[in-house]
Amino acid sequence: MTRYKLAIEYDGSQYKGWQILHNEPTIQGKLIEICSKICKTNTIEVYGAGRTDAGVHALGQVAHVDADTNIPPNEFHNQLQAFLPSNISVRAVEIAHNRFHARHHATYRSYLYCITKERTALFKRYVWWIKNSLNVEQMNIAAQEFKGFHNFKSFGKSSKNEESTMVEISHIHIYEVQNCIWIHIVGSHFLWSMVRRMVGTLAEVGKGTLQPNDIKTFLQESSNFPARHTAPPSGLFLEQVYYSKHIDIQKPQFPFII
Repeated sequence: MTRYKLAIEYDGSQYKGWQILHNEPTIQGKLIEICSKICKTNTIEVYGAGRTDAGVHALGQVAHVDADTNIPPNEFHNQLQAFLPSNISVRAVEIAHNRFHARHHATYRSYLYCITKERTALFKRYVWWIKNSLNVEQMNIAAQEFKGFHNFKSFGKSSKNEESTMVEISHIHIYEVQNCIWIHIVGSHFLWSMVRRMVGTLAEVGKGTLQPNDIKTFLQESSNFPARHTAPPSGLFLEQVYYSKHIDIQKPQFPFII
């Protein structure tokens, strides 16, 4: 049995998320299908570092694949690129230690979210267009309330395997680049819809509907306000997965500028 580590990017617009679903197109399902074809076996297992929701994209998803094969990683990489659809690309393949786990060994994950100030036809699948003028300075002030170890119950719900809603946010910053507002978030892990609810709530601060201090209230008291203002999945990208306890967070490289 060989364990491969994959670095993956994908356009999630046409998929129902990462996790495999019966009779629904998913990233994990497509990878299992193609890996099974390459390795000529039905016993393929694929595990991802982050379970992105339907319509969410990835610039740096990490997964590991267990397969009963000895195909060299460069050949496995070439075959994956040949058989995968154009909206999924494997950027790199390497042999991993048999104890490596893409999800369990990840220490931090980072996300990017793109809000655009102008309507766009070409980038519609990758942004959230907000017609209102947004106060980015106020949004950045509010965003800092998220930093630290907090109860994010108001901003997401735990999965069946994750009872706790406590999450550590180590970094969050908002960049204004031409017509785009990019929100960069780094955390230990993220609850379902958590990033999108954080973004939606920050957008309300930018509109003036909320004040920065309201974020602190949502972290201290349970509220359904963030859920009612969940940002659409189109603008969200899983940017990077970290496997070190000490990370140097740099200004992200934005995938596009409008």
